[in-house]
Amino acid sequence: MIELNNVKKAYGSTKALNGINLRLEPGKIIGIAGENGSGKSSLLKAIAGVSKISSGSVLIDGKPVSRKDAARIAYLPDADMFYSYFTVGQLFSYYKSQFADFNETKAKEVLDFLEVPLSSKMKNLSKGMRGRAKMAATLGRESRYYLMDEPFSGLDPMVRSDLIKGLIRFTDLERQTLILSTHEIREVETLLDELVLLKNGKVLAHRHLDEIRGETGMDTVEWMTKETKAGAAG
Repeated sequence: MIELNNVKKAYGSTKALNGINLRLEPGKIIGIAGENGSGKSSLLKAIAGVSKISSGSVLIDGKPVSRKDAARIAYLPDADMFYSYFTVGQLFSYYKSQFADFNETKAKEVLDFLEVPLSSKMKNLSKGMRGRAKMAATLGRESRYYLMDEPFSGLDPMVRSDLIKGLIRFTDLERQTLILSTHEIREVETLLDELVLLKNGKVLAHRHLDEIRGETGMDTVEWMTKETKAGAAG
């Protein structure tokens, strides 16, 4: 269980998170959505413990989160956070040296599924291929929680489709939870259990996908657009 209680995060005078209250249950795939600047990346960083919050609390399985929780949270940032001269194999070796839960065999299995050569240098890969390599390294960890910040950003539809298939195949929702922020809602909504919609650093809505479809008769993007406009008007 991930719990956020009145979480606030400010960068100078800018309020990135402005009183976030959330309960995210385990064993689900949860989407984080919202306009640019809504607080998606800041929320994931707060949950991952890589960015100190200004006030409030973030609890994972009842314990306050900190940088030490990198050992139990697999966090995939939007930015490329690796040495460009690494080969993919060296990236895996680095992960193995840093994370006790890294399963190199699984990482290579994901890499093979996503069709990326182990000997490729990261700097020579296209953005799409780097995205595949990063996904393989992240899913290679046997973590209870995977946090992914815009894993499909800037990638062509075929690459996004392959990565989504990889998420489905290599995530065990009997014991793992996947939380991802994305603008590509139409392409991932079939795999989402829940959606958290942010606006101006606040939770505008948190709904199950079947509730959205069943109660509103809208698809997810239509519902998001309606909620966001209503939030702006309010």
